[in-house]
Amino acid sequence: MSKGKLILLVVFLALLIIPPGCRRGGSGSNEAFVIALGDNVRTIDPIGATSVEAASERVRVLMFNSLVKKNEKFDYVGELASDIKRSDDGLTYTFTLHDGVKFHDGRALSSADVKYTLDLVFTSNFGKSASFFEGESANKRSLIKSVEAPDARTIVVTLTKTWVGLLSNLVPVAIIPNDSYESQKTHPLGTGPFKFIRYDNAQQVCDVEAFNEYWEGAPKLPAVRVRVISDMNALQAELQSGRVDIAPMPTSLSPDAVKRLEQDPNLQVKSFQGSNVVLLTLNTSAPPLDNVKVRQAIAHAIDRESLIKNLLAGFGKMAHSIIPEESWSYSPGQTYAYDPAASKRLLDEAGFPDPDGDGPRMRFDKPVVYKLSGSSIAGRQYAGVIQNSLKEVGIPVEIQTPEQNTFLDELRRGNFQIGYSQWVGGNQDPIFYKDLFATSEIPTQTRAARNRSRYSNKELDALLEEAVNTFDRTRGKELYTRIQEIVSRDVPVFPLWYQSNIVIAKKNVQNIQVDASGDWGFVRNLSRN
Repeated sequence: MSKGKLILLVVFLALLIIPPGCRRGGSGSNEAFVIALGDNVRTIDPIGATSVEAASERVRVLMFNSLVKKNEKFDYVGELASDIKRSDDGLTYTFTLHDGVKFHDGRALSSADVKYTLDLVFTSNFGKSASFFEGESANKRSLIKSVEAPDARTIVVTLTKTWVGLLSNLVPVAIIPNDSYESQKTHPLGTGPFKFIRYDNAQQVCDVEAFNEYWEGAPKLPAVRVRVISDMNALQAELQSGRVDIAPMPTSLSPDAVKRLEQDPNLQVKSFQGSNVVLLTLNTSAPPLDNVKVRQAIAHAIDRESLIKNLLAGFGKMAHSIIPEESWSYSPGQTYAYDPAASKRLLDEAGFPDPDGDGPRMRFDKPVVYKLSGSSIAGRQYAGVIQNSLKEVGIPVEIQTPEQNTFLDELRRGNFQIGYSQWVGGNQDPIFYKDLFATSEIPTQTRAARNRSRYSNKELDALLEEAVNTFDRTRGKELYTRIQEIVSRDVPVFPLWYQSNIVIAKKNVQNIQVDASGDWGFVRNLSRN
């Protein structure tokens, strides 16, 4: 065999063993489209993970569908379900499945697959299973009485009690084929727009290819590679070199870095309204923040518009609620404009006078402790500005930056006065109010609940209990409006802003349209010219 023929044979064999989704070369349309992901993919198991990880969920959306999804108003509508009916007593939900849905191996979706998936989740200890139980440990009780499949297109879920949380908790449950769970851990197989090709955990790379028989229409991209790039400098270099096609919601990039990339003639930067809220948690059990006027004074002392303009480079929108403005349940309640004079007046009324007018105020014998995760570079920048703003009205502040796990433990234990954090996803549902503000949700030594502000209000508890058990939207809106009025008045948390959903992509990437949730469902519609 000649040397030339030998080289051609080697190249041919190499192409045979490389999965289609990984082939690269030139700028042809069959070249894998590379998406940069900022955090590690902990698992490709679509339903059995011990906890719900944002990065893993991004990848899951490419390959799977659920019975239910959230629409642009964060309401729950059918995805694989073409119709959802709830019985008059609220105990039974009947789901009708879409016709013509296929799994990636060609099998048709049927109610047997859905029953298998739900029975598995409802009887397991998966991270996605916990929400379908109430109570703790040995005393936990299932909220699901039964799952039935009376015919090939119908699923009936019966509850043990009325519960408004069924649909919301079904959103992350990927539907898998009957008796397929064990193989899903290494070779995910769903009904989504892309088919699994390979996953390299060590390299943090996942390759998928278009599923041309996808029930909502084939994706426009024939092959997609998801690469985890968590380092800010590495991501910038990969974008500028053209080795990455798109970086959706690049959490590792500072606003300044995004602005610099915006000047690159080969790149485009798009900003969409986001729903994830950045907020300060105020410990209402720790003096002096146990005084509502002090909390209101803090709210008036912070110039959020300036922070958004100067430190976020405009990539955010002022928040007056933990709930996104797009939600059916949104209302602003009592709002707080930047007003240092009002802040000082409230501190005077709270019994913290400043006789000589140059601070610190009397009775502030030690600084207020402001804590945030040490890994949050942007958060530390914001903290410095907020520290100076509070100092100007006479409130001394000490910033502490423990590592992430220690920080979360300190919040749980109440060892802070002000805590900086971001809520991702959960705040899209008004049920979130109960998680953050119900007396029953205050953390204890044995329970890591979410009411980290230690806020307790009997009137609010009663409203929350009614709201989370109300199906009627008109009444629900009335209740959540009243709830927001109380919460915004008492300021157990102070919402700062909704973070924008930023996307950086090559100029040839088309059809970029991201909803407020930041869900990766938009990838199906991407194309490149």
